[in-house]
Amino acid sequence: MSARPDQEANQVQASTGITAEFLKAKLETELGATHVSIEDMSGGCGQMFEAIIVSPQFAKKTTLARHRLVNGLLKEEIAAIHAWTPKCHTPEEWEKKKAQ
Repeated sequence: MSARPDQEANQVQASTGITAEFLKAKLETELGATHVSIEDMSGGCGQMFEAIIVSPQFAKKTTLARHRLVNGLLKEEIAAIHAWTPKCHTPEEWEKKKAQ
């Protein structure tokens, strides 16, 4: 088995600077998020992320409005990656979801 995929993954992340940790920090800062978990679904190459974002700023917003808010904050980052899937919840919604 070759190490080439790992080398390519490291090169992509190095060139874009986009990591799950970077995205998490930005969302926590910009949205005042109370919970952010980001999973790299691409096998480590940093090109496909799925996120759970909990923020009071999502209150009284539709799903579309929540996604637009998040995508607007991460416009440059999203342009540099292959896929981005946010799941946005208010703190109250998140507590109910965790209880299930």
